[in-house]
Formats: sequence, structure tokens, C-alpha cells
Amino acid sequence: MDHNDYVKAAYRSILRSDFAEAITLFEAAIAASPDDAEVRYRCSITYARSGMLDKALEHAIAARRLDGTKPDYQLHLQHLQALKLVQEAKRLLEDEAADSVNPYHPITLLKEAVSLDPLYGDAYVWLAIAHSRMNEHLQAIAVLKEVMSLHPDDSGLRLLMKDLQKSLQQYIQ
Repeated sequence: MDHNDYVKAAYRSILRSDFAEAITLFEAAIAASPDDAEVRYRCSITYARSGMLDKALEHAIAARRLDGTKPDYQLHLQHLQALKLVQEAKRLLEDEAADSVNPYHPITLLKEAVSLDPLYGDAYVWLAIAHSRMNEHLQAIAVLKEVMSLHPDDSGLRLLMKDLQKSLQQYIQ
């Protein structure tokens, strides 16, 4: 089968919500045409939507390496890298022992995630939480205001803002 036939079959699988089959077909298309950046990119998207971030990153890196001229490939890669940084920061924030090593490391990771993908709201939210945990409530509120400007109708963000403002008041007193 031609690599384009595999891609067409992968899209039929996606329309049936059979993402595992779509991944298998994209991988077959890649095996048939390993230097096709577009197939790598589409495979990466399917892996990402299936929650397989490491494989998604692998194919996004390959797509960009094969064709560095397409901004979509670069933006997709940056978004995946931001997702990975947020995952790592969340893991560190949830790990009590990590605080003793470098409590500011999650903040560094999250700032990098925001710079890689300035539209990724979760990165801002976790950055606000990380600042708040370090009793940097003003920075947390400033970060949350940024994400609220991206998502003005999000009631969860408004609740988090009230919590942060309450934390600031308690910290001041």
C-alpha cells in the first residue's frame, strides 16, 4: 500500500474514533515514507490526542527536522513541549520531597511553558498556583489576571482568583 493510502485509512479510523488503529496506520505510512514531514506531524497530533505525549513529541521533532519551514510544525512542537513542562512541574508540586531540592524549579518550568505556548491556559494556572505556594501571592494574582484575559468567561478562574486574593489577605495579616 502507498503511504497516502495508509493516511486515508488513518483518517477513516479517526472518523470512527478508533485512534489506536489510526496510530497504527500513521506508523505504517511513516514506515512507507519516513521522510514525509506532514505524515509525522499528523501522527504526532493523533498521539497527542491519545495522551501519548512522548511519542507525540518524537514525531513532532521529526516533522520539524524534516521541514523547518512550516510554522504549524513549530507551533505544535512548542505546545507539546509546554505540555511536557507543565506535567513535570505538576509532578514536582505534588511531590513533597521535591520542595527540599529546589522549590522554585516548578516556577522555572512553568515560565518556560508559558513562553513556549503563550495561549496554553493551564500553564498560567499552574504558574499562579506555584507562586502562591511560595507565598508570592502578588505574582500569582498577576499571572492569573493574564490567563483570565485569555479566558474571560471561565468561572473556575474567577474562583481561583478569589482564593488567591483571600490567601494574600491572610498572608498580609
